[in-house]
Amino acid sequence: MAVKKHPGVVAENRRARHDYHIEETYEAGIALTGSEIKSVRAGRLNLRGSYARVVHEEIFLYEMHISPYEQAGVYYNHNPLRPRKLLLHRREIRRLVGLIRQKGLTLVPLRVYFKGRRAKVELGVARGKKVYDKREDIAKREAQRDIERAIKSRM
Repeated sequence: MAVKKHPGVVAENRRARHDYHIEETYEAGIALTGSEIKSVRAGRLNLRGSYARVVHEEIFLYEMHISPYEQAGVYYNHNPLRPRKLLLHRREIRRLVGLIRQKGLTLVPLRVYFKGRRAKVELGVARGKKVYDKREDIAKREAQRDIERAIKSRM
């Protein structure tokens, strides 16, 4: 079965759902420069390996790679791996701080998408999976595929 892509989704972090149990999700805006938003609109970003951290009651996204925009030139372009500030309400930030202080929880970006003209990131409060959890998920997925094949062959 093909993965359904939501309208406006620019990039998805499928690896995050494989490596973590997602307990809650939050929508946050991203503070981007002009050349960065042009690259994001062109779909030239990668979420693999990225994570979010709370620094002085602000949340920053690290290791999200946004490729330089070719038409911006040398002087007006951006650093592809610079930390990007996430825009959330103060009460949401305080709640997230309380959640990630618990043992084993972290903030992981799940997808970047456009809502109207604004770029948004879906943050997941995640707990790391153990190896046996990953094997269990793979076994369930394969069993579901076998069931779908059997139903399809009977039709």
